[in-house]
Formats: sequence, C-alpha cells, structure tokens
Amino acid sequence: MLKKRDLHEVPVLFELMSHTDVFPFVRHKAYNTDEYYFLTKQTIEAEEQGELISRTILDEFQQPIGTINLFDIENDCGFLATWLGQPYFGKGYNRLAKDAFFAELFYQHNIKTIFMKVRKDNIRSRKAVLKLSFTALGNDMYPDVYNKLNQGGQQQYDLFAITKEHYASYLAFANVSEVSEDAM
Repeated sequence: MLKKRDLHEVPVLFELMSHTDVFPFVRHKAYNTDEYYFLTKQTIEAEEQGELISRTILDEFQQPIGTINLFDIENDCGFLATWLGQPYFGKGYNRLAKDAFFAELFYQHNIKTIFMKVRKDNIRSRKAVLKLSFTALGNDMYPDVYNKLNQGGQQQYDLFAITKEHYASYLAFANVSEVSEDAM
C-alpha cells in the first residue's frame, strides 16, 4: 500500500497529479516531468535529512496512485499532505493509505501530533478528514498554529489534529469492537 519514494514512479505520478481535479490541491506543484523529477529528488533528500516523511501510495497491483507526506516536522509534530490520482477517488485508497501512514508515523517515527490544514473550499478533503473519527478540529486547540496558517486574517484554512493518544484510543476501540462482533 505504501513505499518509500523513488524516481522511477515520476512519470506515472506526474500524469496523475496533472489532472484538473488534483493539481490545485497539491502542495508542491510541477508543471512538467522534469520539474517533478527535481521535486521528487528534493523530497527523497529531505527525508534522508529528517525534514519530512514521504511515501508513494500504491494500488493492489503495486502501481503508484498518489503520495502521502508529513511536512514541516518540528517538535514531533508535522503537517499531512495527501493526494490521489483522479481515477482512484472514492475507492477507499485514501483511508487505507492514512491508516498505514499514521501507524508508521506514531509507532516507528514517534510523531506526537499530525496536523492537517484544509482549505475551506476543498470539499473533497473536508469530507475525507471528517470521516476520521480520531481527528479533532484544531482551530481552538492549537491557536498559534491556526493563526500562522491564516496569517493576514483571511482564515482560508481549517486546522485538524490527530494525536498519538487519540489514534491509539481509536485502535483500541476498533479492536474491542472487532472482538465483540466475533463473539456474537
């Protein structure tokens, strides 16, 4: 489902990223494959330096379909950025990728909080975030981070937060529910 980024996947990911339903919401935009090669190389190097964590999302045939990243890591916190190619919208890949990535971040990299900034006009991303029962609206919980996102007073972003504790509680509850259903 997830793998470390590499340069071989650039042509496929660039084509998927270029779709008009995807491109406006991608954090690091590239306007041609050469730029995307360069950005991917920078991403790989930044991960080696501990500045971010980036994975390629794969479908069931091990083909690249998008990326999931934790950027701006500071004090064991970072910002999540995910995109999927348009043909893969609504097929459950986003949730599977996030589950795998969150487990890696919290239990292998000891990340404490994952922030998500979502543009208020990005309906698809808002719906995806609200499906995650372990996510909290962070606008009031983390006012310094929220205000930094919305400098200038335009408030174009909402801030969501996932803590390691909330995620662990969700997993524990999911396991208890699974055991209870099996007992019936």
